[in-house]
Amino acid sequence: MKLRKIAVSALAAGMATLGLTACQTASNNESSAEATASGSVIEQEAVEGATKLELWTFQELHAKYYTDMADQWNEENPDKKVQISANVMPYDDMHNKLQIALTSGEGAPDVVDIEAGKFPQFVQGTPALMDLTEAAAPYADDIVQARLDLFSKDGKVYGLDFHVGTTVAFYNTELLEAADIDYTTIKTWDDLKEAGSKYYDATGKYLTTVDTSAMWQTSLIMAQLGGEYFTADGKINVNSPEMNEALGILKGLQDANAAAVPAGGQPDTEEAYGAYNNGDFAAAIMPFWFTSRYTAYMPDFSGKIAIAPAPTTDDPAVDTVGGGGTGTAVVAASENADLAAEFVAWAKLSYEGNVATWQQLGFDPLNTTVWEDEEITHDPENAFVQYFKNNPFDALLEVKDSIGNLTSFTNVGMPSVNNLFGTTTLNDIFEGGVPVADALSQAQSDLENELG
Repeated sequence: MKLRKIAVSALAAGMATLGLTACQTASNNESSAEATASGSVIEQEAVEGATKLELWTFQELHAKYYTDMADQWNEENPDKKVQISANVMPYDDMHNKLQIALTSGEGAPDVVDIEAGKFPQFVQGTPALMDLTEAAAPYADDIVQARLDLFSKDGKVYGLDFHVGTTVAFYNTELLEAADIDYTTIKTWDDLKEAGSKYYDATGKYLTTVDTSAMWQTSLIMAQLGGEYFTADGKINVNSPEMNEALGILKGLQDANAAAVPAGGQPDTEEAYGAYNNGDFAAAIMPFWFTSRYTAYMPDFSGKIAIAPAPTTDDPAVDTVGGGGTGTAVVAASENADLAAEFVAWAKLSYEGNVATWQQLGFDPLNTTVWEDEEITHDPENAFVQYFKNNPFDALLEVKDSIGNLTSFTNVGMPSVNNLFGTTTLNDIFEGGVPVADALSQAQSDLENELG
């Protein structure tokens, strides 16, 4: 089957138009960083004989993706065409409106994007979302299981993601080479600390960041250490030995002048883009979707940024972890739920859908067989292939068999953890000088009081 190529040259321009809310909380999600600031409707052109599907999302690029995929679906499935009407709403408005609609049983869409940090609240009790396990089954063997698990409950899949969100390291090779640092020698967090100290001594600037408004790095190290934010029976566990060690590693980077808190509190903010453009930092340890931030907001670094596996702990439980996510769900009460589920599974999980995910959105596809298709991954016309110093998929293939996921992300209390850490705990440690153990003890107490 010949795949329709989707032009990616417009992606950078499209990204530049997005509202820069940039994930000011500690939410582990790329899509909330791109949340659309104002509502709009993106509709597929009228399709004769098609079943109309209403879709809600908080991201305009997602809406365009669905309408493009619907066109392709209709070409391949003329007997069950769909016509997508995508309502793009502000992030909080959409999730709040969805909660009201599902609770009242009135006004819900057929299909909806639900951000990973919000998803647990929509599968409490008996979910009003459709079980997508059967719809996903034809594709599941080729999909990174951790990303299905992220939107599952009791063995049933209720949401389908866009990407793996593999956490990797982005290195500005021009800046590092000027300081006589070879990024390929950085394998562990100790290596990063040593390189960062050397870089600071040579330049007076910092190699990378420690973050206060997001938990990308914290979650990565926690996964490498085999830790979780909650115990196996669902109790809050943020003062665990693993959490103390994880934040101790990051604090060690800061104390060695290898890292500092960026403006905005994490790399994915408008303020931080400016700092990177100024050369204030030479590396970012972020989920793979951060590729789009470089092409959109740091165009002058084209040909200078290399992507490598993220640093690891000694003998890690996993090498890396998926960061962020959006679970596309089908409302169980929809009159067209079965068709909607079939379409969504195809659009998100099929080989065609995963190719489009990379070409149109720049995400690392859930189907890792795409990672090995050099016709796709080495396409010289691809904007991301053109931008990065090495091929973006090189690092992904290195860690392909060791990508983990924190089961804590499915706990209904995880939004509270994100909020507390992103507003208080991490600031106390990295800005206020509070000892890690003391800050985590306070966080444990606060969360126990909140969550019971």
